Amino acid sequence: MAHTTQDVRGRAVPRALPQPPALGRGLVLLMALAAALSCAGNYFAQPLLDIIEGSLHLGTTAAGLIVTAAQAGYALGLILLVPLGDVLDRRRLAVGLFALTAFFLLATAAAPTGPLLIAGTLLTALTSVGAQVVVPFAAALAAPAERGRIVGVVMSGVLLGGLFGRLASGALSELGGWRTVYWVNALLMAVMAWLLHRRLPRLPRPDDTATISYAGLLRSTLALLREEPVLRRRAVFGAFSMASYSVQLTALTFLLTGSPFGWNAPAIGLFGLVGVIGVVGMNIAARLGDRGRVQVVSATAAVLLTLAWLPLLAGRTSLLWLSVGVILLNIAQQAGLNSSQNVIYALRPEARNRINSAFMTLFFMGGAAGAALASVVWSRAGWSGICLLGGSLAAGSLVVWILERVRAPRPGTVSR
Repeated sequence: MAHTTQDVRGRAVPRALPQPPALGRGLVLLMALAAALSCAGNYFAQPLLDIIEGSLHLGTTAAGLIVTAAQAGYALGLILLVPLGDVLDRRRLAVGLFALTAFFLLATAAAPTGPLLIAGTLLTALTSVGAQVVVPFAAALAAPAERGRIVGVVMSGVLLGGLFGRLASGALSELGGWRTVYWVNALLMAVMAWLLHRRLPRLPRPDDTATISYAGLLRSTLALLREEPVLRRRAVFGAFSMASYSVQLTALTFLLTGSPFGWNAPAIGLFGLVGVIGVVGMNIAARLGDRGRVQVVSATAAVLLTLAWLPLLAGRTSLLWLSVGVILLNIAQQAGLNSSQNVIYALRPEARNRINSAFMTLFFMGGAAGAALASVVWSRAGWSGICLLGGSLAAGSLVVWILERVRAPRPGTVSR
């Protein structure tokens, strides 16, 4: 979907897109907070499953479906809703998704039965991809020289939303039961929808997307993976790194609840906050990427992600080494994600939402695969098997990066 016009001789020449309005620091922070609140709701149920199970008289399998519904709903939203940002008014789309998320959070909070709770969770997760509309919105507003940093700040909100969502749900459940966190987040999301309506600027819509049908939009999203080898390789790179990261997230709970640690759920939730250090890695990566070092960041992230499994292996009986490994893994995963986003958002400005949809869908598919593999490997090979699995998946991301560098970079992509 190249934007072209004709010169005096009738030849097609590139036509510059209209310049977006300037992006101030206050708006960047607002978008980061919006992304955090939007993503947080998908993690509320994880530490509350036992409480919800007893409250609604659910079986263990039905309770587990709540977490599955959140993952499935988010994946569907990435595929079905995020591409709309390339053909609809992006401001109106973001505000609408945030408002719908607030409504579905209310429905979830009021759910009297397990099936209605699962349905509310699915719909909440479906519309919570408003966060993934806000991220390319920020990329469109940012100047090219600071795009990596801006995207890094907003994506930090996505990371922190997941981390603090688990912590907030446990704390608020002590005050007013498991429904409290859903009521509170519904109110905050409604306020955020109003703030985004007031603060987000209107962006010009590319002329050649006005006539695309919805089915054509979805087809063009899939076509981007075929037409853009850089996007395809970066999506696979991200899928491997997220799979490795998810192995750690899934198996860490199994490790910490057993001997020699014997921790309870609140303690495990607090330990998970060491992942906040990943924000530091993301922002360092963003600044280096803006200076043209995005490939160096990618390589360093892949190597660090692989090496992080060595202290994690030693962490089987040592909290110190376990902490070191978790911190290194978080820094590496977030740095690799930011470097990939820096590359893919420079490909086709008029298709950023579809590019984000394709990339994030494969990214989270990798995470789901890593979580599933971790459960199987833990039961058969314990923590040593987990570390071998996680390290192998991380090495896969390094192989993908090497293959990317072997091939000649596309013109216009960041290659240093």
